[in-house]
Amino acid sequence: MDMSAVLEIVTQSNPGMVRTNNEDSVMANPLRGFAVLADGMGGYNAGEVASGMATALLGTELEKAFIERAPSSKDASGKSWAHVTIEAEVARINGAIYQKAQNEPQCAGMGTTLVVGVFHDNKVTVGHIGDSRFYRLRGEDFQQVTRDHSLLQEQIEAGLITPEQARHSQNKNLVTRAVGIDPEVAAEIHDHDVLPGDVYLFCSDGLNDMVEDEEIGMTLGALSANLELCASQLIEMANDNGGRDNVSVILVKVKGEYPAARGWWARFLTWFK
Repeated sequence: MDMSAVLEIVTQSNPGMVRTNNEDSVMANPLRGFAVLADGMGGYNAGEVASGMATALLGTELEKAFIERAPSSKDASGKSWAHVTIEAEVARINGAIYQKAQNEPQCAGMGTTLVVGVFHDNKVTVGHIGDSRFYRLRGEDFQQVTRDHSLLQEQIEAGLITPEQARHSQNKNLVTRAVGIDPEVAAEIHDHDVLPGDVYLFCSDGLNDMVEDEEIGMTLGALSANLELCASQLIEMANDNGGRDNVSVILVKVKGEYPAARGWWARFLTWFK
């Protein structure tokens, strides 16, 4: 199925007002119905190497995998092919970035956050590592879907600080999980039901550190009819508030249903894809 018929996808990335280089990386494949955002870290230029590797490699491997099999097909354990592929490819990409960081002094210590969403069978399979986020606007309800892998999130859950205190903390950039830092890392992966009219936002922390969630949600609600303008406005808001980091957004609007093909004929056809 050509997912570009039911999904509108826009990507934008900006270095912000303070940094001279952009260590964020974004990519989308409207035909296959997936998008990837990464926020690199670790020394001048090395962060953009890590994030660029993550988006390029994952984008290539997901496309290959979904040409081979439909993302909604199941393996023996009942997991979707989208879930299985994200899990396997993130592990492989982690190893590639880790090895490059170990072998090339200029890349020592580099790593990246990651958030990937695959839309299939009226669902979205979301995998993430670190504090880049995935949000959903459904009607007037705007919610953060992913849970940050960060020191602040752990402190909030332990009752050590409040969400309000976290907003003013100096430890915003301390992630507890990232791609390429350790020899192994596991992506957190979940499936979520999707409805026509939903708008999804992938973003680096350069957006949500600079703009309150309530303002982000209101902007999506007001400008969702024009995703390019909406993405530009979100970036402008982050920069107007200081733009202390690179800021990247991917917006996905769901224009209709996209159920997977069912029955013996659909299964038969998968053998010839």
